[in-house]
Amino acid sequence: MAIRDIVPFPDPILKQRCAEVEVFDAELHQLLDDMADTMGEADGLGLAANQVGVSLRIFVMDVPIDDDTRTGRIEVINPKVKAKRGEIKYEEGCLSFPGVHENVIRAAELDLDFVDRQGQPQAVTARGLVAVCIQHELDHLDGITFVDRLSPLKRRIVLRDYLRENRELIEDAQHKARLRARQTGVQG
Repeated sequence: MAIRDIVPFPDPILKQRCAEVEVFDAELHQLLDDMADTMGEADGLGLAANQVGVSLRIFVMDVPIDDDTRTGRIEVINPKVKAKRGEIKYEEGCLSFPGVHENVIRAAELDLDFVDRQGQPQAVTARGLVAVCIQHELDHLDGITFVDRLSPLKRRIVLRDYLRENRELIEDAQHKARLRARQTGVQG
C-alpha cells in the first residue's frame, strides 16, 4: 500500500468523465488499497480515483453509517444511482480543493447499485452524510466538482480565492504532472 499524490484543482483530469472498470485484478485491488490509505492520511471522508490521477469510475469512503454510530470503509466501482429522494444542505469540502468549504444542496437519500473489488453486484440505500458523500464522489467521476454546484457568483469568488491561496500547490502539482508525462512518453 502506498500514499498517492492528491490532484489539486485545476488539473484537467478532475473535469473528465471517468471510464468504467472492466478488469478486476490485483492492480485494481492495489489502487483501492492505495486510495483508502491516501484518504486516511489526508483525513478525508471520500476519495475518487481521478483525485489520484486515475480516470476510472471508482471511489472509496470512510463515513459514519448506521445513524452515525458506526464507521466503515466502502469501495464503490461503476456506481449507478437508481433513485434520489428529498433534499439536504450540507457543508462540503474536498481534498482537491484544500481549505475550501461551502454549503451544497444534495438529495437527502439515494439508492445506489455498484460492484465490489471482485466485480460482485452490491446495492445500498444511503441517507444524510453518507448520501452527500456518495453524491460528491459520483460528481467527481462525472468531471464535476462541488464548486460547480455553487451559484455562478459564489463559484467565481471561491475559485478566485482558492487559486490565489494555493498558487504554489497548483504549480508544484503541474510540474509533477509534466515530469510524469515525460517519463511515460505522453506529451501534453
